[in-house]
Amino acid sequence: MITQSCKDSLGMISVNDFRALERIPSVMNELGVFSGSEVGDEHGQGPVASKQRRIIVANQLPIRGYRNEETKDWCFEFDKDSLVLQLKDGFPGNTEVWYVGMLKVDVEKEDQEEVAQLMFHKFRCVPVFLTVDQKNKYYHGFCKHYLWPLFHYMLPLSPSHGGVRFDKSLWEGYIVANQLFVNKVVEIYKPDEDSVWVHDYHLMVLPSILRRRYTRVQLGFFLHGPFPSSEIFRTIPVREQILRSLLNCDLIGFQTFDYARHFMSCCSRLLGIDYQCKRGYIGLDYFGKTINIKILPVGIHMGQLESDLNMEQTATLAKQLKEKFKGKVVMVGVDDLDMFKGISLKFSAMGRLLEMHPELIGSVVLVQIANPARSQGKDVQEVRFETSVIAQQINRKYGNEGYEPIVFINDPLSALEKAAYYAISECCVVNAVRDGMNLVSYKYTVCRQGSPVLDKALGINESDQRKSFLILSEFIGCSPSLSGAYRVNPWDVNAVADAMYVGIHMKDEEKHLRHEKHYNYISSHDVAFWARSFDQDLERACKEHYLKRYYNVGFGLNFRVAAVGKNFRMLTVETIVAAYNSTNSRLILLDYDGTMLPKSAVDKTPRNEVISILNCLCSDPKNTVFIVSGRGRDPLSKWFSPCEKLGISAEHGYFTRWTRDSRWETCSVAVGCDWKKTVEPVMEVYTATTDGSFIEHKESAIVWHYQDADPDFGSCQAKELLDHLESVLTNEPVVVKRGRQIVEVKPQGVSKGIVVEDLISTLRRNGKSPDFLFCIGDDRSDEDMFESIARLLDSPSLPPIAEVFACTVGHKPSKAKYYLDDTPAVIELLQGLAMASAGPKVTHTLEEDV
Repeated sequence: MITQSCKDSLGMISVNDFRALERIPSVMNELGVFSGSEVGDEHGQGPVASKQRRIIVANQLPIRGYRNEETKDWCFEFDKDSLVLQLKDGFPGNTEVWYVGMLKVDVEKEDQEEVAQLMFHKFRCVPVFLTVDQKNKYYHGFCKHYLWPLFHYMLPLSPSHGGVRFDKSLWEGYIVANQLFVNKVVEIYKPDEDSVWVHDYHLMVLPSILRRRYTRVQLGFFLHGPFPSSEIFRTIPVREQILRSLLNCDLIGFQTFDYARHFMSCCSRLLGIDYQCKRGYIGLDYFGKTINIKILPVGIHMGQLESDLNMEQTATLAKQLKEKFKGKVVMVGVDDLDMFKGISLKFSAMGRLLEMHPELIGSVVLVQIANPARSQGKDVQEVRFETSVIAQQINRKYGNEGYEPIVFINDPLSALEKAAYYAISECCVVNAVRDGMNLVSYKYTVCRQGSPVLDKALGINESDQRKSFLILSEFIGCSPSLSGAYRVNPWDVNAVADAMYVGIHMKDEEKHLRHEKHYNYISSHDVAFWARSFDQDLERACKEHYLKRYYNVGFGLNFRVAAVGKNFRMLTVETIVAAYNSTNSRLILLDYDGTMLPKSAVDKTPRNEVISILNCLCSDPKNTVFIVSGRGRDPLSKWFSPCEKLGISAEHGYFTRWTRDSRWETCSVAVGCDWKKTVEPVMEVYTATTDGSFIEHKESAIVWHYQDADPDFGSCQAKELLDHLESVLTNEPVVVKRGRQIVEVKPQGVSKGIVVEDLISTLRRNGKSPDFLFCIGDDRSDEDMFESIARLLDSPSLPPIAEVFACTVGHKPSKAKYYLDDTPAVIELLQGLAMASAGPKVTHTLEEDV
């Protein structure tokens, strides 16, 4: 099967645009039936979508199932409490939603085909079936006992303290499971219609696998839990594979800015990728693509919760609970039974509250509802034992007949039962030590708003003020969005106890104001708002998919897709030599570092083969050859002294000479260097305070380098230095520019682009108007040359140049039309040009040098 990305890669090597290739079947739209392909129209405008489709990929399908013991038939229904089911309310009305994931029940192998057909035709679900061993390695092993603790800031220092250490077999099981998920996506994926939305840390390598299959897939990822700081994430042996896989998405979503900031810091420190904010959006520039970062917390399904509150069963339960706890202030907590929810710390705070305020004994109750643990292991058993012991100790110490200060409910409760507890509670305590989002506080607030049926049962008048009080850990995702909550450090038991006391005695008017503020936010930022916003941003992020060409880079999970302009091509020796031989006045402009010499080279002196090639090119009377570099004129003069007829433009064109024996000319914008007296002391301050930074002095410029400094601190210092220099140099004829890990101050109007314009202008004045132009470079300063060349070509008032070859070094986005892979490819091409000018004897000498 030939994919579009393969065609793009081949297209950059040859001018053949493969119009003869027909649409190639590649997509299954029924189980076992393939159709469609990943191509746009011939004009590159993208496919015409017949109907919007969304494929939601999550660890579990939004399906409940069981087997009828009498008939032995499988019975399934949608799980209305599932977030991935609820989010469809945010999609446009004509959207067809498909789901890929595992079932929550184990299905015997002989029944899997039958169940898959039922899921496909009745629920638009494609189940992923894993063997027991695969599930143990993927879910219970790598996900729950390695990634999950680590993403919640718990390092696996020893197996006895939660989590397991990295195990290659578990990692391989994780990859295998992700591959099986991709296989199921492929069965239903239609490139012309579908976008794919992947959920949570269980599927972090899926994007790389799917992107390799479909280069232009519209792919989003949302992390529902925390993303750890770089200090934690960097301990993962496969950290780069995970990061690069996530960067194969078009849009990556996080619950809070903290989590997004940690992710972007990891990208900066491990991959050298910096983020930029533009018009309210955050983006990472990654191989020519902009990977968008979205920060938006998940919401709840308002309609479903309000429907639950209007049910008679909920009202009856709430009335019974109010009677049961009559005369008492009820505080409620609902948490999963795991080590990060801080249940034991919450119980300790309750004990401290009663210890400090004994008058509250008998009048305050903490109802703690424990949801079933999502996995089984020693850590879960320890949490269950610890919480039970602390609850029993406090109840024995402060309880009496008919009164328990802590009501610990360990049995699973329905959504209606939880809603009833929320409705009668004066305060909700969410005390997790680390959590991704935690929607308990949202549900509590809505339940406290009440409903007609619930209000009637509880004796609440329509005119009564609604009130609630939230105690939230500062380490959970919902904390930033609920500004009226009482935020606490869950580890500070005294502070949590104080917060409980404040909540018990706070005036109703203030509780009402806090409640109103929270309810207005929660009701307007529900799950539909979250899904709609993510969906719209994903569509925006994918707008340019069919306006670029893509090619694959790397192997395995280090695979990534590079995006370039549709006319970007590899420059072949045959192509340029043919044009070279047919022209009579040639201008050849060559960058040095990174182009003719690898940037990693310690010795910057040009090799003999380079000198031989340059001398051969310069000896042709039809050629004008220039080295155009940012380096100073002294080292360039020394290195290229054997090249008598070679021109040199140093310090980005500030100094220029046409041959070895001609004098150096200074550009027309040359000014005095008095401004350096202002710049140097400022840079010295930042150098002294930024370990790893240094100053480079040039005749025309001063550069502050920080590539060896801490990436985050260096970037922060560079921004501050830029602002500082701009403020003190306001009236000076210089420009302050921030480049890749540098801050440079240089005279205004000096750039490699101006060098190109000046050289061409001079040749034309001397009657040697070039009909061949070859310009090659590898970094940002060389893009100025390519931009000037494009501007000259578009100008109708200037004589045309018949053959133009603007070429960049490396696979990356560029204003150049051509590219070469690396320095050896550059030398090979220059050798081809030299041989085209040389006679047989010189050609033989060149071959010997190389």
